[in-house]
Amino acid sequence: MMFKPETKLYSYEVKREAAQDVLYVNYLGAPNVPDIADAPITMARTVDYLIENPNASKVVFVQQRNYSYGYNQVSLLLEVAKIYENFIKQEKVLLTSALTPYICKRCIAQRYETMRYLILTLLKQDPIACYMEARRIYQEEKTNPKNVVKECPECETGYLKLLGKLVVMLEKTALIKSVQDRLGNYQLRDRAFYKEMFRSEVIPNFTFTQLMASLPANAEIIDEYEIGPEEDRSTVTILKVQNQNKYLYHLTPPEYTLNEEMQNLVNLARNVLLEHKPKAEEFTDPSRIRQIFFNIARDLISELSNSRKMTINYKQVSKLATILVRHTIGFGLIEVLLQDERLQDIVLNSPAGSVPLFVRHQDYDECDTNIIPSQEDASSWAAKFRMMSGRALDEANPVLDTELILGTARARVAIIQQPLSPYGLAYAFRRHREKPWTLPLFIKNKMLNPMAAGLLSFLIDGGRTLLIAGTRSSGKTSLLGACMLEIMQKNRVIVVEGTMELPVDAMRNLGYDILRMKVREALARETTEMAADEGIRTSLRLGDSCLIVGEVRSTEALALYEAMRVGALANMVAGTIHGASPYGVFDRVVNDLKVPATSFKATDIIMVANPIKSADGLHRWRRVLEISEVRKQWQTDPIVEKGFLDLMKYDVIKDDLKATEDLVNGESEVLKEIASNVKGWAGSWDAVWDNIVLRAKVKQALVETSIKAKMPEMLEAEWTLKSSNVFHEISEKIQQELGVPKGKRVFKEWEDWLKKEIKRKR
Repeated sequence: MMFKPETKLYSYEVKREAAQDVLYVNYLGAPNVPDIADAPITMARTVDYLIENPNASKVVFVQQRNYSYGYNQVSLLLEVAKIYENFIKQEKVLLTSALTPYICKRCIAQRYETMRYLILTLLKQDPIACYMEARRIYQEEKTNPKNVVKECPECETGYLKLLGKLVVMLEKTALIKSVQDRLGNYQLRDRAFYKEMFRSEVIPNFTFTQLMASLPANAEIIDEYEIGPEEDRSTVTILKVQNQNKYLYHLTPPEYTLNEEMQNLVNLARNVLLEHKPKAEEFTDPSRIRQIFFNIARDLISELSNSRKMTINYKQVSKLATILVRHTIGFGLIEVLLQDERLQDIVLNSPAGSVPLFVRHQDYDECDTNIIPSQEDASSWAAKFRMMSGRALDEANPVLDTELILGTARARVAIIQQPLSPYGLAYAFRRHREKPWTLPLFIKNKMLNPMAAGLLSFLIDGGRTLLIAGTRSSGKTSLLGACMLEIMQKNRVIVVEGTMELPVDAMRNLGYDILRMKVREALARETTEMAADEGIRTSLRLGDSCLIVGEVRSTEALALYEAMRVGALANMVAGTIHGASPYGVFDRVVNDLKVPATSFKATDIIMVANPIKSADGLHRWRRVLEISEVRKQWQTDPIVEKGFLDLMKYDVIKDDLKATEDLVNGESEVLKEIASNVKGWAGSWDAVWDNIVLRAKVKQALVETSIKAKMPEMLEAEWTLKSSNVFHEISEKIQQELGVPKGKRVFKEWEDWLKKEIKRKR
């Protein structure tokens, strides 16, 4: 909200926003910063505004910064406003009619002035002082016998009745109740209590997002860290608020710590930049348009600072330009949150402007935040996502799935609007790790163990078909990305996905021959993109390759199983699907997605990942719960006909995956089939098991060495790929020597390489 320069000081406008009336007060040119807690006159004015606008839910004072008071604070003053109105309209204090039946010449002047002072002045400026004074006078009048004058007992009775009513009405207000037990040491006109109750949310004029800047008084600081590059550093504080089972994620971004001079500079530059409205075609290359706007913003800020004779260095100019881009063509504080590698999800529910953002933190799970995006923010983001994705978002198409890429930060974005979301736009951002997940990283985080990683490595090299199942937020896509990095570089990879989540760019940078195909999302109605099933069938005509399907949701399931039947003996085929168990996957594929039961047998392996919770329900962790093989001899029901063979199962007591006896004893048909095509393994389960254990030892050693050497980068994609390449080279050499890659020999030579590599890197 911006007032025009000619707008009268202290005038106001009421706007309907997010299903609430917001009262904007013009404080531009006021001598002081508007502060209800510190300034009695500001509190009194606010009560006056609320008397005229009793339906207001929020009050915003517009100055160089906007100072916002929310519903909980406004409701405290609304009760005061109602008391004032009661005495003015019903008791008619100004006309003294409340005392009229008892008027006497000796008492009326003094009592009239006392009531005028309490009601007309003190009540609006300082309701606590009004209460204390009214209560004191009432007690003195009631208990002091000198006040009971024979000539005017009726006057005394009426006066006491009026005072008593004021005291009782104030005692019933939430404001007085909140401090009632602490008034013993109260000093008249002390405003310390108000500073606890009335803390404004400070909003720079160049953004619509509200930020609760102050830390809650009854909160304990659990953690604090910084995010973002040095020139754009933000502070994150994790707080435990008393009597709440969710943590508070408190963000302090750089734009909310600028001084008044810098705030004005950014605001002036923003008004100039807003004159240029980017066209849809400019958003086809978001990184380019952002760089152009950054250069323009930097030059503009330099010019404005020179014209205002401000001393500002290059770093400050770049910092302000970054902030300016973020709040013009960017996505505001969403961009700051995406800098936090510990965040997994960011959610904005409708109606925007009345609810804060919620986040899911890797260490503190679900958290409230101190950030409240406005309706303007939500609408602006939606327009940008429509342009960037080329997909519809309207009443006929109320769902939009897309992605947001900002430098190295990536997020999947799900947007819904009316009529699906009756209160307006709502968002869910799924933040992806800036670097791809790897199996060693998952081992370190205990999502799976080395044996599971060794088994997956063996299956992937064997060109098996794999479905990774789980509920929402179970880590399916991250697991699939980690499995992709186990594919040998000599193999071509084709990725088919509706929303770009898999680490294709990272793998391309690592030297993979990889092609991404972007297809239409299952829920999208009007789009020029190819349907997912057509994309999968097209991939089969693009040459021999591994096929990765981002998520199996709809009709593409039939095409995927065509690919599985065609490619199962040659290359890996893998995808993700929603399901909580192997049978749950079967039920979804066969009954929901209409894939014939016999075609489902083209699935070799189902891996299930799901979150587990602590007994108190306050904590949760992601874990792989089972790795199962789909056998081929059943006809209609794999449960009844024992069509699933568990290879590994999660042990909840030990918080670990355990190899089943069937795996250890070599009962796996899939593993035997892989071995049957490899010289030295065919017919020898011991050799196969030795190789799986070898791969597990390699993964475990990489994790342990990384921790011991304090080199976390060893678990990232580059090191993992190099380790895998060296492992295969050593295995091939020893196989040529001995006819089979003996585990002890391979591991010894690989371990020697690792030690040399660590020395070289240091």
